[in-house]
Amino acid sequence: MRDRNTSTRPFENITPKRVYFIGIGGIGMSALARWFRSQKWSVFGSDVISGEIVQGLKKDGIRVKIGQKTGILGSKTGLFVYNQAIPPENPELISAKESGVPVISYAEAIGILTHHYKTLTVSGAHGKSTTTSLLSLALINGKCDPTIIVGTKLKEFGDKNFRNGKSDLLVLEADEFHGSFLNYSPAIAIITNIDHEHLDWYKNFSNLKKAFLSFVKNIHAGGILIVNRDDAHLYSLKHKIDEIVKKKNISVRWYSLRDTETKKIRSAMSHIPGDHMISNALAAYYVARATGMREKNILDAFRKYRGVWRRMEYKGQLKIRNSKFKTVVYDDYAHHPTEIRATLVGVRKFFKNKKIICVFEPHQTRRLKLLFREFADAFDSADHLLFLPVYRVMGRDGMEKKYTAENLAKIIQRKKENVLYIKDKRNLKKILAGTLKEIGADAVVIMMGAGTINEETKRIIKT
Repeated sequence: MRDRNTSTRPFENITPKRVYFIGIGGIGMSALARWFRSQKWSVFGSDVISGEIVQGLKKDGIRVKIGQKTGILGSKTGLFVYNQAIPPENPELISAKESGVPVISYAEAIGILTHHYKTLTVSGAHGKSTTTSLLSLALINGKCDPTIIVGTKLKEFGDKNFRNGKSDLLVLEADEFHGSFLNYSPAIAIITNIDHEHLDWYKNFSNLKKAFLSFVKNIHAGGILIVNRDDAHLYSLKHKIDEIVKKKNISVRWYSLRDTETKKIRSAMSHIPGDHMISNALAAYYVARATGMREKNILDAFRKYRGVWRRMEYKGQLKIRNSKFKTVVYDDYAHHPTEIRATLVGVRKFFKNKKIICVFEPHQTRRLKLLFREFADAFDSADHLLFLPVYRVMGRDGMEKKYTAENLAKIIQRKKENVLYIKDKRNLKKILAGTLKEIGADAVVIMMGAGTINEETKRIIKT
């Protein structure tokens, strides 16, 4: 793989080389902040809370201010980048726009990068982070030396979500949130699936499908599209996708678990539960092969794969006094009914002889309201189900009397035993202990959700 052309660099015309991130604690924003730091920029930012990601940025020497109620700090900033989840009335965003300094969104900044690298994108409602991680590790194993921006943390990157490479390759997780991926210009693109997600932004499923078609149009002429044949929503767009790729001379590969290559993927990924994981690996395999990688290097990388942050991430054992049984605990980021169902089905197949306890924290009232019926049918593979209160995103989520975690638990209780709502998180470990004593057997606890449920995981396994 040739070295990236450095005759023109992204943001080369901006001075001073000082960037301020409004909402730096987002998973994508933090990765982009690390990219700027790798380019020798001075990097600063703010967020409303000091969580795990912010603490990691501080360890990397990036200054982060907690709180956004006052104006921008300093007057020597060359560029402002804001998280698209930031509301327009945010004081720092208002101040930035009044400063006369360039102000761009995260997606616009990433879009600029995609024009300076040969970009490989992974998009879709589910499986983006896993697929991006598998592809990245395969390319690294094949000595391709890519730059990587991914929506999770990898142990191989020192528990970071960014890797600075020397080649011209950029591997990018391309999110459809607020139409972000429409800013990107990939040479090779994966679409894993399409689902009823982010409908608060797109308004309806038809608009979401149109957005994915627009994204396909952004692929370079002569580029490559890898797309999931097994996803019915995606395959329903085949005719329209075929029209686009024919017009732009894009090579298209519809992959499926029925492909002959699946057998060797399953063998290499036998330590990871779930058909959805095999599907993700299959997509990564085809892209890696398209870049010229040897099959052996790809499969070797898959064999070494041990998961990523909050994607069926093993966290330890839950120790219950006077219990001889073993209880293992995993963190998982699933927060959409499709993801929940796929994860629990995979766990059920993998841990055939163990009881499965799912502790779920719904993420955002709006998502719960839009998909309430789907959530009610997503947990069938769990033996015991414990609900925590909805994680409400600060400044973006309102209160609902009808669409709550408690009411969801009540609906599921009508058809399923062993379902409980826990109003106070402080009681979680005590209730888990009681549940495990009742089970009286080895068990698996899945701590599931996209909010801060991982902090509860730390508390329950703490001895």
